[in-house]
Amino acid sequence: MRLSARVDYALRAVSELAAADTPRTVDQLSAAQKIPNKYLESILGELRRGGLLRSQRGPDGGYRLARPAAEISIADVIRALDGELANVRGSRPEHLEYVGSAAPLQEVWIALRASERAILEQVTLAHVASGKMPKSVATLVANPSAWS
Repeated sequence: MRLSARVDYALRAVSELAAADTPRTVDQLSAAQKIPNKYLESILGELRRGGLLRSQRGPDGGYRLARPAAEISIADVIRALDGELANVRGSRPEHLEYVGSAAPLQEVWIALRASERAILEQVTLAHVASGKMPKSVATLVANPSAWS
């Protein structure tokens, strides 16, 4: 799986928001995560349009999560910016057609998507903000081979 810089920055910013008690400005988020300000502004706008963030104007303004952190998964953030979790050349795996000896590749891509979903839909921003991952993720991370 390859995540874009946009998704990485977005996840870092929404993790800050999940840990915050009050709205955060672009400047605050940018400084906290060392993300280029203008780029972050664009990302936050996309997440707002995607229904994951709310913005508030005024002296106490800034961005905040549109729902509780426990209700926003990592998959939600990725989909808001990049669309489907797994695709091959822009197509969903179930729409691909392979022939001959390559036919089983479709099953590999579908299994890969299911595996990604099993983790990315389960981990919420509340997990990230608290540092307490679901047991299935903690088990995977505890395996030394996961780190290489």
